[in-house]
Amino acid sequence: MSLEADVADLWARHEAGDLDADAHHVHDVLHEFLDALEAGDVRAAEPTGDGPGRWEANAWVKQGILLVFATHGIDQYEYGGVTYNDVLPLQDTSDYGQRGSRNTPDGTVVRTGAHVGADCILMSPSFVNIGAYVGDGTLVDSCDTVGSCAQIGADVKLGANTLIGGVLEPVEGTPVVVEDGVSLGAGCRVTSGFVVGENSVVGENTLLTPRIPVYDLVDDEVYYGELPAERRAFQRYVESSVSDEDLIPGAAYKPAVVATDLGEETLEATEREEVLRE
Repeated sequence: MSLEADVADLWARHEAGDLDADAHHVHDVLHEFLDALEAGDVRAAEPTGDGPGRWEANAWVKQGILLVFATHGIDQYEYGGVTYNDVLPLQDTSDYGQRGSRNTPDGTVVRTGAHVGADCILMSPSFVNIGAYVGDGTLVDSCDTVGSCAQIGADVKLGANTLIGGVLEPVEGTPVVVEDGVSLGAGCRVTSGFVVGENSVVGENTLLTPRIPVYDLVDDEVYYGELPAERRAFQRYVESSVSDEDLIPGAAYKPAVVATDLGEETLEATEREEVLRE
């Protein structure tokens, strides 16, 4: 059987209440599954090939992660002189240097089952959760969180204090996706399965979520849940439907995202970032 078929079989037995969590076969399958996640051989979501920004979840991968939690008891582990309690130890990062990746001390946490590619930089403190995928050449800056199953492409820059939300359940829900070459400014938040198109540059403190409209001045369209590729985006506020309420003096506003094309100034800034990384 394939790994996908093995996990599907365990999930069906778990749903039926017929899974022996202590069986050697169960743990063998799930630890093979975790190794495949860390190697990047399986992913929680993949592009569908139906055009840019089109992704779909691999439900069986999310089921495998949920099975790990369901079949492993809580144990005590040591990290940096601190005792913590979890179902798995943190990821063994001893081979990062061999593939050109760095994780600085004092709080760079990568959970078992996360993929971190080659030539990556993980600054402390930062956190990469189980099922997440971080592509080659990506920078995860200080105080960043990459949530469970989030898909981060190659050569991405996550500015300091950036939150990439996790979508583990429902298993069919597409996680947050940040495609290749994206630069997110400090303090950005990307949540609820939002897809950031490749090579986009997002201004600091921008909130990207399907509930906030993206006013794209390039296509003259309003998008929800995605930022098209090759855009420069920033947070703005537009008048809210409650602006004329008597309880609210003046006017009330709600957040929106404005997207424009990548101007020469932005491209030059991106090039300067590449020089700094080299």
